[in-house]
Amino acid sequence: MTVRLTLVSPATSEALRAVRFDDDGPLDPAGIARAEALAPSVGPSSRAYVSPSRRCRRTAEALGLAAEPVEALAGCVMGRWRGRTLEAVAAAEEAGITAWLSDPAAAPHGGESLRDLRIRVGAWLDGLGDDPGRVTVVAEPDVIRAATVHALAAPDAMAWRLDVRPLTAVHLTGRAGRWNLRAGEPLGQP
Repeated sequence: MTVRLTLVSPATSEALRAVRFDDDGPLDPAGIARAEALAPSVGPSSRAYVSPSRRCRRTAEALGLAAEPVEALAGCVMGRWRGRTLEAVAAAEEAGITAWLSDPAAAPHGGESLRDLRIRVGAWLDGLGDDPGRVTVVAEPDVIRAATVHALAAPDAMAWRLDVRPLTAVHLTGRAGRWNLRAGEPLGQP
């Protein structure tokens, strides 16, 4: 049996608009309104999960999902960079930002490396293979990138090449430890 996984990114928030490492702030009103308007387009699923962040939980709620929070789907732990803008961190820690953006094993912020995030999310993803059906997940963009990289067995650095916009979906299908990315979907189709 096949698992059909839809990964949905959260609606917009002030942290996203400010290009700030997430501080678990709330969604902005426009983001909530857009998620509520898109709720009818979210297809049925046998299970729904959510990153434990406030913005992902609120997005799931606005989309009409009764989603279970899963710690393995938490966004990357950003250590001392949490809540700071990328611009401020780059000005204060240029070498740290350079290392973080070029080496998937680097964690100059004292938190979690990109590789560690991919391993954590990948273990959760591989555990889904035992329970077939449709699964919907609202997750942080970095979690969606990590899941996609893991599913495709791509190098960890490939995560930086994936753009995950607010309220967009990535579709993965899998069974027996093998995942496929569903691409080329007609516009307006679930």
